[in-house]
Amino acid sequence: MSAVDSEELAGASPADIRSRVIKLAGPALMEMLLLTTVQMIDMIMVGRLGAPAIAAVGLTNQPIFFSLAIFVALNVGTMALVARYAGAREPEKASEVARQTLIITSAFGLVVAVLGMIFAEKVMLFMGARPEVLPLGTVFFRIISFSLIFSTISTSASAVLRGCGDTRTPMKVNMLANLLVIAGDYLLIYGKFGFPALGVAGAGWATAAARIVAAALFIFAVVQERPVGGPGGVRINLGGPCRLNLPVIRQIVNIGFPSALEQLILQGGLIVFVRVVAGLGTTTYAAHQIALNVLSLSFTPGQAFGIAATALVGQNLGANRPDWAEQCGYETRRLGTALCSIMGLVFIFFGSYIVRLYTADPEVIRQGAMALKIIGVVQPAQSSQFILAGGLRGAGDTRWPLMATAVGIWGIRLSLAHLLIFGLHLGLEGAWVAIAIDQFSRSLLISYRYRTGRWKEALV
Repeated sequence: MSAVDSEELAGASPADIRSRVIKLAGPALMEMLLLTTVQMIDMIMVGRLGAPAIAAVGLTNQPIFFSLAIFVALNVGTMALVARYAGAREPEKASEVARQTLIITSAFGLVVAVLGMIFAEKVMLFMGARPEVLPLGTVFFRIISFSLIFSTISTSASAVLRGCGDTRTPMKVNMLANLLVIAGDYLLIYGKFGFPALGVAGAGWATAAARIVAAALFIFAVVQERPVGGPGGVRINLGGPCRLNLPVIRQIVNIGFPSALEQLILQGGLIVFVRVVAGLGTTTYAAHQIALNVLSLSFTPGQAFGIAATALVGQNLGANRPDWAEQCGYETRRLGTALCSIMGLVFIFFGSYIVRLYTADPEVIRQGAMALKIIGVVQPAQSSQFILAGGLRGAGDTRWPLMATAVGIWGIRLSLAHLLIFGLHLGLEGAWVAIAIDQFSRSLLISYRYRTGRWKEALV
């Protein structure tokens, strides 16, 4: 959505807003659905190698996400500022935000990649990897760490484009990258067409190769100085000097810092949560990881419509239309929640069939299907939380999503998980009940903040 689109909203009907939401969220949703589908196919292929292979891949996720919290800060601040400058028709400022983000991303990405490769085995031990899982997890973690610098560049460039309202380019680039992952998995996990059969390591190298290609394509897209977001949109120019601009960096960090804390709190809590579930045994953890992998499919509508809410709210506030910013958030939530509710019904009634795609182990199937039934019930609340939090971030109000995450993860999920798993001996079922209550609680907090309307003055 461009600056022109923001002006047109002044006389728009709810149907007009809906069409703009779909225009922004549609490409992002397609992109994320494909990404999640690829991740599911990736895990299905790895699942054929046995429960230790599933656990090895699963245990790497939380420490990787934890290490990327700083980039979340940059991306949230970048997207909010670019969206605001796009709505205000200030392309020079938008370009400077993009330039500073990519400079910092490249530097920090390299540091995180090197540290990950050096300390891979220690991280796996800390995560509770058992002897049959440790060597597989260590190799996979090193390969994924190597690819992180390319991944962070891609996500930052994508945030710039989305802030301008261009969700099509990220969709196209990531679709290509995801297809490369599938092809690489088939060739390198099982050793097809003369390629070596590398097992879990093959899945890692397929992901790394796809990330390298995606980073190159994203940089090429951003530096073209082409109109972004349609006719009259902002032009991003990265042709200026590559030096640090501390006032701009301070702006980005001030908006994104609460989101960085949010991610540190979230991922730190999830690391503790994973260690608790991993203590239930390799089979149970494999079921848990499969359920999480399937659950990520339900995140996609919330995340995609959340991206739309961030751009729409930020651009309309930049165009001095707080009334339309609020309506865009609510309309985005209505559409996203409807889609997620359908997914919840699929999880409840067809969960066991989905888990069977990953494994033939009857105990893993039973526990995985049970987890999906529990989380299917809270899909409407989960999507509402994602989408309205995206709207708050577009306004620069990142502190309330931080608070909601802290209360949900540490105050509710972890405390309830310990009570239900160890106090009431409910095992994996107790863990997933805790997840469901956490999601519902966060939804209540975010919805309350959005209804107050105080977020409209966050950047004033």
